[in-house]
Amino acid sequence: MTENPLAKRLRHHSLILASGSPRRKKFFEDLGLDFEVRLKPVDEVYPDHLKGAEISDYLAVLKASVLKASLTPDEILITSDTVVWHNGESLAKPATPEEALKMLQKLADGWHDVITSVCFTTTKTQQTVNAVTKVKFTQLTETELRYYIEQFGPFDKAGAYGIQEWIGAIGIEAIEGAYNTVVGLPTHLVYKTLMDMVP
Repeated sequence: MTENPLAKRLRHHSLILASGSPRRKKFFEDLGLDFEVRLKPVDEVYPDHLKGAEISDYLAVLKASVLKASLTPDEILITSDTVVWHNGESLAKPATPEEALKMLQKLADGWHDVITSVCFTTTKTQQTVNAVTKVKFTQLTETELRYYIEQFGPFDKAGAYGIQEWIGAIGIEAIEGAYNTVVGLPTHLVYKTLMDMVP
């Protein structure tokens, strides 16, 4: 029986996923990889001058910085961050229903970028990759947006929405790029980077 090529490559390594996101955890399960979730909180603050992918790159590295010292030589730490970039502005996770509504109203009837960065850290090396997917929303009514916010509570999601949820089914007209990047992990890049990292 043919073995999972990446799992075979990683048989002498341990993957550490530093994310509490159930979506990212599910992606690693879907990739057929064994991994351990290891969490340590970090204040996700970035310099004001950063834009787009610079923000998600910076935060992915920042999340790794608090765990790097605890790594053993056989461990590969994976940290990630997603940014919704719209008209020169980063739309972070909303704190209140009204903030979520304002974000979604900005995104409605137009295009925005969803950028997910992934940082791979070992005791000796560190590299960060990112992917950008363009997403187009249709025009949505305030009633539709409020229904989504009340039913799904998208307060843990950049841009106040999850493409895999109801709002994605009824409101997204088109995407350009990888769907998984919008959900929260560019799995094609994770696979390729890990394959390249481990000979």
